[in-house]
Amino acid sequence: MNRHRLDLVSLSLFALVVRSGSISKGAEQAHLAIGAASKRIADLESSIGTILFERHSRGITLTAAGEALMRHAQRILDDVDLMASDLSDYAAGVVGVVRMGANTSAVTQFLPSDIAAFTAANPEIRIELEEQNSEQVALAVVDGHADFGIMADQMPTFGLQTTLYRRDSLALVIPVGHPLAQRESVSFDDALDFDFVSLTHNTSLAKRLQLATASCGKTLKLRIQVRSFDAMCVMVAAGLGIAVLPEAAVRPHIRSMGLCKIDLAEDWAERELLICARDLGALPRPARLLVNHLTRIASDSTSK
Repeated sequence: MNRHRLDLVSLSLFALVVRSGSISKGAEQAHLAIGAASKRIADLESSIGTILFERHSRGITLTAAGEALMRHAQRILDDVDLMASDLSDYAAGVVGVVRMGANTSAVTQFLPSDIAAFTAANPEIRIELEEQNSEQVALAVVDGHADFGIMADQMPTFGLQTTLYRRDSLALVIPVGHPLAQRESVSFDDALDFDFVSLTHNTSLAKRLQLATASCGKTLKLRIQVRSFDAMCVMVAAGLGIAVLPEAAVRPHIRSMGLCKIDLAEDWAERELLICARDLGALPRPARLLVNHLTRIASDSTSK
């Protein structure tokens, strides 16, 4: 195979032909004459040294070689699109892009204001944030899909370096009029007598509750699982169960939804949110600037 004769125009045409099911339709989508498109496909087959299509009256059928080329061509074309997107950012004045993942607790409680402050001071750096559960955050960093992430403690770090971002407290959230509403604090063991609303099972908060339940020797009466703190509050307000939530996440909903927040008399109710990276000292400069900003703000908030 002569790889020097491969070009992006021919690969793009090839992909269009495959998706449309015929050379004529692929040529039309590529804005090429049928003759020019046919020659490009023939040249592509010549450079590879094998037939890519079986041509028939109803269109084309990929050969095994064609299927293999399609897999590679799609990946190459996706990478080219990504490269073009990144370079367009630089052309628009962006000097760097930071890819980060964060769990729901960090996204809900702290990151909006922290990232807004960083963006105001560094408008030339674009931040791409994806909300994930803590384990997904760590795996995204391990796999190189994120520069760094923010995850809950007591979760697998897969060998990543970590540093403290924030601390938060978990509280029991109940509807007004609940039997526990007059208590200032409650043990998790007492709370386990009631139905629960929780996040999905693979989140750090759900796993924390399962561990705490097991240590009490009881079973969690899990009635409803949802995907956000807001949805948990709605379910609790409707009387469908009680929940354990970060205090800062439930605070805005207490008055509007008629909820009560009670302290949990448990050591595990105090959590740490951690910044994780493969090597904190070797982060790209834009990511390093953001990590420094986040840890500085967190330090300032702790000292107040």
